[in-house]
Parts: sequence; C-alpha cells; structure tokens
Amino acid sequence: MPRRILITGASVAGNTAAWWLGRSGFDVTVVERAPDFRDGGQNVDVRGVGRAVLRRMGLEQIALAQGTGEEGTAWVDGQGRAVAAFRMDPSLGDGPTAEMEILRGDLARLLYEPARQRATYRFGDRVTRIDDAADAVTVGFASGASARYDAVLIAEGVGSSTRELVFPGEADPRWMDLTIAYFTIPRIAGDDRMWRWFNAPGGRGISLRPDQHGTTRAMLTLRQPPGGEQDWDAARQKAYLRERFADAGWQAARVLSGLDATADFYFDVLRQVRMPRWSGGRVAVTGDAAWCATPLAGIGTTLAVTGAYVLAAELAAADDVAAAFAAYERAMRPMVEDGQGVPKIAPKLMNPNTRLGIRLLHGALRIASTKPARRLAARFTAGRAKEPDLSRYPVPEV
Repeated sequence: MPRRILITGASVAGNTAAWWLGRSGFDVTVVERAPDFRDGGQNVDVRGVGRAVLRRMGLEQIALAQGTGEEGTAWVDGQGRAVAAFRMDPSLGDGPTAEMEILRGDLARLLYEPARQRATYRFGDRVTRIDDAADAVTVGFASGASARYDAVLIAEGVGSSTRELVFPGEADPRWMDLTIAYFTIPRIAGDDRMWRWFNAPGGRGISLRPDQHGTTRAMLTLRQPPGGEQDWDAARQKAYLRERFADAGWQAARVLSGLDATADFYFDVLRQVRMPRWSGGRVAVTGDAAWCATPLAGIGTTLAVTGAYVLAAELAAADDVAAAFAAYERAMRPMVEDGQGVPKIAPKLMNPNTRLGIRLLHGALRIASTKPARRLAARFTAGRAKEPDLSRYPVPEV
C-alpha cells in the first residue's frame, strides 16, 4: 500500500484517521484552514462502537473523565420546572444524555495531541486544487505550495469545499427544516447539571447544558424551512435570533444577552449529506463531509470516530487504495444509512408551533421518561444499529 496520505480537516474524524494511519506507519499530513487548533464547541456524545474505537486508542477513560458532567435531560416550563426528566441510568442504556458526554473541542484535542506525534499538521492553509492521476494525487494549496500524495482523505464539515473539488454536486442535501445556533454564556448559580430544554410557541427552543469549564452551553433552535440563513454573516444571524426569540420566555433574555460576548458562536441550518459514493480514484470522504446525519440523529460523533478508524484500518490492510476505499464503504454504509433514518417529522414533533402542541409533547415525554417505558425502549432498540464488526480489524488495544 502506498504510504503518503493527506487529510483535510483537523477535527474529530481527521484526527482519528491521523492517529491510526500514523500508528500504522503512514506518512501523514493534516491540513486545516483555521489558523490554530480549534477548541470550543458544544456537547457531543460517543456511543457503542465509537467508544470501542476510543478504547482501542487508550482514550475511553480519559474522555469519560473530561466529560461535561451532564446528569440527564429535562424538559422545563416557563418557570424552569421540570415537566419530564430522563436522568442517566446505566441500567436503562443511553438516553438523550449519554454516559460519554464531552465538548467537541475537548474530544478533538484529546485525539489531536497524540495524533500530532505521528502526523504533520499544517494550520492556516487549505486545498484549492486536486489532480487525481493513476499513480498519485497532486494537490495545490492556497499558500501556493503543491505536493503529491498516494491518497487524500477529506474529513471536513457538512459544507466541505474540498469535497466539491472532487465530487461537485454529489453531496445531495436533505434539509431538516431546523435552524440551530450554539454558543457559550456565563454560568450562574441556578444552572444545574441537567440539559434543560424549553419549548416556546412558534417552533422555538432554548437549551442550556453544563460543562466542566465554569460556563454554560446555550442552544437556540427554530423550526422553519431553509432560507439561506447559514450564509449570512454572524452579525446578521445574531440580529435575527434576537428578533425571533425576544418574547420566547424562560431564560431567553439571559441567553440573548450572551450573544455579543461569546467567543464560539456557531449557526447552521441543518441538512443531511447523502452521497452515492464516498470515493473516487485516490480521494475519499469521511465524517460529516461524507454523511452528515445532523445532531437530530444523536450519532454524528460516533460515526466520525468509527468511520475514520475503519477507513484507516482498511488502508493499512489493503494492497491498493481502491480496494481499501471499497471495503471502507461496504463496512460503513449500513451504519450511516441507519443513522440517517431520522424522519423529517422529528423536528416538527420536538418543536411544536402551538401551546397545545407543547402540552402534548410534554405529556408524551412524561410517559416516555418513566422507567418501564425506558426499559421497553432499550429492549426495542438493542442491537439495531448496523455497526461495523471491529473484530475484522485485529489492532491490539493500547
């Protein structure tokens, strides 16, 4: 197998792939357009096979220790009273809050620190040209540099520009009719260790989640068809949120007041990425660039870790790039398609327009949060995820 690999993107998927490829003796370069490593970001969770991958890396217990400390999820009314609560209970399996809840930046750094001992990282640059030939890929960068690689792995986000260079128009978006803004606000005495979720009429939602950095992670959600808001500049997006949430109630005023000072504002109109293929020639995509399932699926980070590991393992085991990419897709496609099976009605059900709809949602959640209902749900969903068989990749645990 040729040994010189370029990875674009230094977040969860890119760093996982760099770690495993470097461990297998590949010459790995990671290019990231951000000028420095990007800390920050909101809660993510890792479940099932993703945790097994972290265990093989010797990182599972460290990730648990660096978790947010979230103890469960509670839907609250306008006075902050819990109307339904899903507290963490290992005997009932993972609910809305998983056992491994960690901030995106904390997990990415946990992967990056050991990965950079095995790979070369270039920050502040990006790919502008990819010429894929039979024997190598020639890559041009915004810095003016160029280099040849045996394979290129695109591990960027949902709007990956590098993906469009190789697979123009193939990332068919499935819009989920939900806009989400994430940012960090100061913690106050009344913030507890629960993920508190408030629904307001008009398909609006406000969430507050704990972290281990002395701050609180805020999320604003708005159910509506996409209108290109993801392409606005941050100032316009913040003004839009202030207008839409001014009368939402609960802690809207506090959350909106934190918009100006926050250092990690992120705004997106949710869409899944569905591609007919994840590779072409010597180039492959992985993570959100390949299959973004959106936060609604609750499996995005698990897919990122697992997909990057499987891709790296297949490259290490195969005799040529094409065979490795084909095996990677065979192993991951069932899990991805299963994870993308979130019905478009889900945002509508979880973000009602009317007060009556909110009362009905709270009633349903109150029933679903009981132990008998949660045990039944755990039995119903057990073993349904079409996860790749890690026993095919006999990498010794470290």
